[in-house]
Amino acid sequence: MEQLTKQWIVDISVDNLVSNSHIVEAAHELVSQQVVAFPTETVYGLGGNATSDLAIERIFEAKGRPADNPLIVHIAERAQLKDCVKEIPPLADKLMSAFWPGPLTIVFKHNGNLSKRVTAGLSTVAVRMPDHPIALALIKAAGIPLAAPSANRSGRPSPTLASHVNEDLKGKIKGIIDGGATGLGLESTVVACTEDKVTILRPGGITKEDLEAVCGHVFYDFALKKEDEAPTSPGMKYVHYAPHAPLTLVEGTDAFLHKTAEAAYEKGLRVGLLVTYDYQFATKVHKKVVMGSRDDLTTIAHNLYEALRTFAEGEVDVIFSEVFPEHGLGRAIMNRLKKAAGGRMVTESDN
Repeated sequence: MEQLTKQWIVDISVDNLVSNSHIVEAAHELVSQQVVAFPTETVYGLGGNATSDLAIERIFEAKGRPADNPLIVHIAERAQLKDCVKEIPPLADKLMSAFWPGPLTIVFKHNGNLSKRVTAGLSTVAVRMPDHPIALALIKAAGIPLAAPSANRSGRPSPTLASHVNEDLKGKIKGIIDGGATGLGLESTVVACTEDKVTILRPGGITKEDLEAVCGHVFYDFALKKEDEAPTSPGMKYVHYAPHAPLTLVEGTDAFLHKTAEAAYEKGLRVGLLVTYDYQFATKVHKKVVMGSRDDLTTIAHNLYEALRTFAEGEVDVIFSEVFPEHGLGRAIMNRLKKAAGGRMVTESDN
């Protein structure tokens, strides 16, 4: 059943956000087990009381999210960890000191205080402290840890503007705090820590190189071992970030990318092209969206989801995108593009 979705515009530059009337009202809705979308430095999150089964059920219902996909819990102060986790491994403590608040999520053993819907029945929970004044103020005002996946319908590109949230979730949630555009534009890096090992489960704004500068060698584990296995981290199992038309990644020269797009155009398909300034020369396509320059991956990351959302439903039949080197921030960008494409990729060397 649809509900009225309130919208609060909050200026992040104002003093004492915790007592801001809009923040206080939104926090009251959260305490009342409603769900509210809010900006973070990564993407907009859909927040709900992490200890309430009802609030978490409302998150899953609004998003249409698979039940075995765990949620990330957001806190505003280190002291809130005791409400969520059993223990803090030394490596995790080291990473928190280096990167919190910020776009780093750490998987811990939980202490049973959280809703089982948050943890998807696992013994672990993913926690982070966002680096955004509105997010921190909202969590402090509510006085509870917030489970907060991205504020979009499951499978769609994550929202980097309040208008994206409105497009996907209007009528399905209690409210949206509009704090302007998010910063990074990609979700947080997710890591698991043992006594002597850090493993990246989902790449993000904190790169492997960033982590290794703090804690030594870092490992990767992006895939599940079994199809029926519950994912430890969001982003490990399901297709995410998909635009309205099928996306195919094209690995090769700029000439090969444009040849591939033009071949589809000549077959009578309405073709969309997702490119950088470096690859944008004239091509027979119906719509071309430029994300930025290959020399500035930070801008590509910031613009990626907005670019994917630019292709309106029914506007094109297929979308082709260039690919990026998989190191540094490029790993996170390619992780999202591969998920958005559902694994579809053509390679020049194969042709």
